[in-house]
Amino acid sequence: MIVAGGGTAGAIAGIAAARAGARVLVIEALGSLGGTGTNAWVTPLMRNVSAGENLNRGLTDELKARMLTRGDGAVDPGGNDNWFNPEGMKFVLERMLLESGGEVLYHTHIVQPLLAAGQEGPASTIQALVIHNKGGLQALNATAFIDATGDADLAARAGVAFHAGDEDGIHQAMSLRFTLAGVDTARLCAYLNANGQGQTGENFMHFWMVWGKNSTLEPLFRQAVTDGVLLERDGDYFQGFSIPGRPGEISFNCPRIRPELHYGADPWQLSAAQVDGREAIDRLTAFCRSSLPGCETTFIGVVAPMVGVRESRRIVGEYMLTLDDILDCVRFPDSICRNHYPVDIHSVRGGAKLLHERDGTAPYFAKDAYHEIPYRSIVPVGIANLLVPGRAASSSFEAQSAIRVQQNCHSMGEAAGIAAAWAAREYGGAVRDIEIGALRSELKRLGGNV
Repeated sequence: MIVAGGGTAGAIAGIAAARAGARVLVIEALGSLGGTGTNAWVTPLMRNVSAGENLNRGLTDELKARMLTRGDGAVDPGGNDNWFNPEGMKFVLERMLLESGGEVLYHTHIVQPLLAAGQEGPASTIQALVIHNKGGLQALNATAFIDATGDADLAARAGVAFHAGDEDGIHQAMSLRFTLAGVDTARLCAYLNANGQGQTGENFMHFWMVWGKNSTLEPLFRQAVTDGVLLERDGDYFQGFSIPGRPGEISFNCPRIRPELHYGADPWQLSAAQVDGREAIDRLTAFCRSSLPGCETTFIGVVAPMVGVRESRRIVGEYMLTLDDILDCVRFPDSICRNHYPVDIHSVRGGAKLLHERDGTAPYFAKDAYHEIPYRSIVPVGIANLLVPGRAASSSFEAQSAIRVQQNCHSMGEAAGIAAAWAAREYGGAVRDIEIGALRSELKRLGGNV
């Protein structure tokens, strides 16, 4: 079987499929696994808990444990085990895949699926995948396929219908993450504590500013805009985090890309976003040096090689998860994942909006609440031997903003990997024919929370 995309869902899918006995090849456009978590430098993992307990387990637990062992993961005093070093995660995911018997082909792009001709039935079958790399164009055959490109590239090129953006076709904001190295974290931590952004220590810092959200850093940003150091939009979203295993370095969940560049599946917008992001990184670096104690002599450590895309294409699947499903904590007989992350929409129109904050009367707002993601949401309509786990799963624009975070992509990827391996071995790749009860039992046996 072939996994297109070795990112957040794809790397885990490849590992799970190989451990389930499949011969697996992961096709990856860049030179490392992990996607958003590594090449887009999205760290730490966002917490996804119910009643204080992690909802994403299974391979996610193993990944975290391995990161801790090598010093590239950490648990803060509050019990949050989601801190990690993206560079370390590249090594861990690659080792997990290879140890499991899977293969990876880096620096390779998918071009076009080849559909089987002359077949009967409501769904087409992908027979082979045309790829391109230094060897030129090649066609690789497989029995089952997983589209973990994040943008549903394989599914869309196979003719699967998809949605993109909100009702106006506007997507969530993109970001280009970066780090500053050479930070005197003790001084910065002391300043933040004195300035109303309480920290648990210099190894677990988290600080932020969003216009109009009562951040104590807002006066600094306002002055920087007045002085011409920053643009107004540079204050739409600013957030910094410590990084395990990288002392004296801070990872920034910004800059946000300018509003007209919001569709990550458009190559021209994606390229322009990389340029726009680097220009903004220079402005933010100048701001930190001039305005934040401990950052006077910092320098740019990392600029993510991949733009952070929150939402692009979403497949039309056998079931579309909705906002009502989330708020009503709907359970499904074919559940493969539990979620309690909020509906978190980063609007290109400015600011960040949790459409439904953690207060309300719907069942979702109970501390022990969660909703489920069904297997049918990763099964695209019209193709017999394809699964699409991750942020491109079948969901509404609002629902996608809650399920898109990395740990949910892990859980969907693990389920997809096992299901595709079984489908390839026993059902000629037909992913609808696997026994859902058996899949759920296997996920539980492996430590999953379903």
